[in-house]
Amino acid sequence: MGITKKHYGKLKDGNNVDIFVLNNSHGMVAEITNYGGIIVSLLVPDKLGDTVDVALGHDNLEGYLENAPYFGAIIGRNSNRIENACFEINGKTYDVSKNSGEHQLHGGFVGFDKVLWNAEIINMKKNSESLKLTYYSIDGEEGFPGNLEVSVIYTITEENALVIEYHAVSDKDTVINLTNHSYFNLSGHASGTICTHKVSINADKFTVGNDQIIPNGEIKSVKGTPMDLTELTTIENGLKSDYDQIVKAGGYDHNWVLKVSGIKPELAASVFDEKSRRMMEVYTTSPGIQLYTGNFLGGAGYKQGATYERHSGLCLETQYFPNSLKHKHFPSPIFKAGEEYKHVTIYKFKNK
Repeated sequence: MGITKKHYGKLKDGNNVDIFVLNNSHGMVAEITNYGGIIVSLLVPDKLGDTVDVALGHDNLEGYLENAPYFGAIIGRNSNRIENACFEINGKTYDVSKNSGEHQLHGGFVGFDKVLWNAEIINMKKNSESLKLTYYSIDGEEGFPGNLEVSVIYTITEENALVIEYHAVSDKDTVINLTNHSYFNLSGHASGTICTHKVSINADKFTVGNDQIIPNGEIKSVKGTPMDLTELTTIENGLKSDYDQIVKAGGYDHNWVLKVSGIKPELAASVFDEKSRRMMEVYTTSPGIQLYTGNFLGGAGYKQGATYERHSGLCLETQYFPNSLKHKHFPSPIFKAGEEYKHVTIYKFKNK
């Protein structure tokens, strides 16, 4: 199906921001802006063809500029946390910006979620258009080495899937770890909490967090803990537990070690909402996935006047493990100069 482009607003520096509408013949629609690559809305049909917006967010650009907990955005250069905001490559220590206490979170003060991307509509397949966003991150941006060329391609398929393809290459050895930070509620973005959603994750191990929810290097079995999501499990069960990892984080905010090959997109997680009978499947080539249950959401004035209370949405962020730069036994997000970073994540929707 065709992609349409509309004016979305202006940044303080006067640059125009656009929003692109992607759709398929079954009624699935995604609205994506080239500011931060944000998925502003994601309309998903039910069995009767009625659609609901399952992505939390704001009504306009100003909302994202003023108050956006990474709603729907591209995260980079490094998703998640870097302990003490420093790392070593080839014997040299790099200090990156500290935007989360003494640490860095999601790429720093001005990560990829807060920049204007170049946008073009491309033809990946016959009779199918995709949105391609590109950004040139200069050497030293937020402290990261290397001039980095990044592209992210979004496609809506006839199978009701949103495909996100990530590509990047640097002229220096550097860190590359990209993800999408959409908050999903399969009953609809304004329908309350996701506590009754059921989640499964294709993993039997997770990375243990310290008191600041930063992985300490331990990889632990999920067996016998609320981290065991090997079968569809009601989220509320874990949220109400007294398990120390969940208590520290105020909910789920952890990385699971996926049982995927990394060669092609494989099933990483599933979410099922009994109220709407919608199911979302997440496929990826990435080695890890972060389940975050909106532990710090709260307040009014969001999209369509919605109030988002705590746990109003959940994120499933495909990634290299958080704090992997400090733990050599974790898969490494360090890429050599000229080496291509290439990963795919698919959010596929079904009705049951």
